[in-house]
Amino acid sequence: MSAYDVIVIGAGLAGLRCATRLAEAGRDVVVLEAGDAVGGRERTDIVDGFRLDRGFHVLNPAYPAIRRWVDVGALALRRFPVAVGVKLDDRVARLAHPLRHPASIPSTLSSGLVRPTDAVALARWAAPVILSARAAKTGPDRSLDEAWDRARVRGPLRESVLEPFLAGVLADDRQETSDAFVRLLIRSFALGRPGVPAAGIGALPAQLADTARRAGAGIRLSHRVTATRRRDPGWSVEIEGTDAVEARAVVIATGLASGLDVPLPRARGLQTWWFAADGAPTTDAALRVDGRRRGPIVNTAVMTNTAPTYAPRGQHLIQATCVLPSDATETDVRRQLAEVWEADTRPWRLVRRDDIAGALPAQEPPAHLRRPVRLGDGRYVAGDHRDTASIQGALVSGQRAAEAVLHDLSR
Repeated sequence: MSAYDVIVIGAGLAGLRCATRLAEAGRDVVVLEAGDAVGGRERTDIVDGFRLDRGFHVLNPAYPAIRRWVDVGALALRRFPVAVGVKLDDRVARLAHPLRHPASIPSTLSSGLVRPTDAVALARWAAPVILSARAAKTGPDRSLDEAWDRARVRGPLRESVLEPFLAGVLADDRQETSDAFVRLLIRSFALGRPGVPAAGIGALPAQLADTARRAGAGIRLSHRVTATRRRDPGWSVEIEGTDAVEARAVVIATGLASGLDVPLPRARGLQTWWFAADGAPTTDAALRVDGRRRGPIVNTAVMTNTAPTYAPRGQHLIQATCVLPSDATETDVRRQLAEVWEADTRPWRLVRRDDIAGALPAQEPPAHLRRPVRLGDGRYVAGDHRDTASIQGALVSGQRAAEAVLHDLSR
């Protein structure tokens, strides 16, 4: 039976970061991954020549963990405009970040979506956290809906822009998410310019896996862990179809569906529809929302306007995201897309639909922005459910779990 210092279960972002830190510290560590590739929820598949991420993902280079542990330049990040298109009854209005796109200020103000009182209320709500992340971590927390009511964020800016936009980000179309968490998220959008790697979001965990291997960590794919059993002075980890392995410590980093007797928060889900088209419905790369709220789609984007590498030459890829649970049919989605993009969607080809039930952990108030990583029995847990529901949270949780393991083993 093989024996290690540490076994990490799951080769998602948290597990890979954890394994890298442990290996860099000289520990003998192996990562056991049930799937046939690393990445967990951050995976990219090639389907008929199209790069399909498993759900709509973006990478924000403003995250401190990304700046510290990821070579963003090597990912060839293709960045979205810091803007959103809003489909209204009679037109499409475009709102953009005033500092990054100053030429857009007149059109934003004349859109009819930003009333002066609402803009002031939004600034009053968001500005303290944009200036300092600490502002989100002090004082009482409440649901986003209640916080907006208290800040008097109202009118079309809230109903036609903020609510549909954040529904796709949070997998929450009722604004039940922690206000503290959302304000931290808005801070990251204000300070960064999110995008996608040219080779798809799966390029991020692929890079992290290369880093882990260079540090000395082993990564075994198609190794599904079925149980962990206490065996003094450590743990025995049982694997489907092969021999068990032992370690002094075990880190469970399998996301929101571990099945390994680990308490996890409630998951939120998203559904993404991927369509191929011979022509793009617009040249605009900005995310678009339906300000009329007339259908299941909360956001949509022409991916190839940002990253042409997502489709074969001469083809275009359009994503449309809905919040789960959803009873949306392809007919419903095509109808709404036709209205939002003001285009004939009948020739578009459905490439795939992704239903990601565990897209991200629910972040309910009061926010727990740093949950314990020790289970207290020689096992540890990592994942964005330990910190914030984001790539930042996943990476930081992996680092924290590794530091806890190193501290305890040194004793």
